[in-house]
Amino acid sequence: MIALRGDAAEVALGEAQAVLAHVADQERRGRLSDLVAAVQDGELGDDEAQALEELIELGLTSGRIRGVYGPEGEQAALKTYRRLPAGRALVDSAAEVTAALAALEGKTLEDVKVQFTGPGAYLVTLAADGLELSVRLDGSGARVHSVGV
Repeated sequence: MIALRGDAAEVALGEAQAVLAHVADQERRGRLSDLVAAVQDGELGDDEAQALEELIELGLTSGRIRGVYGPEGEQAALKTYRRLPAGRALVDSAAEVTAALAALEGKTLEDVKVQFTGPGAYLVTLAADGLELSVRLDGSGARVHSVGV
């Protein structure tokens, strides 16, 4: 269960109700109605968390959440997203990359490359004192691609 209160609940409820008002598909409407009820109760189960992830991802990437709720609403949505399963996975992947990059601390940077690998995907390669580390950045997060000596 994920608890929602304050600004986080306000943004989640507003987004769920806004999308619900425009969805015709009965299955999707049922999912959104369940989300609205869960947000009003202040706790999300697994299904509601997944539905909210989708809404927050769309609202953040489109800029809608910031446009409707302002910077405070955007921050509340980001904080909520980080607590949801997909957001936690992205936070964890960023932490893993940070840990790998720590191997380069204090070393002399020799080379930096950014390569386009596909739509919305990049490979960042750093070389320092004989070590090389490549990090893939895409919609799935940041991941260590390769480490070389």
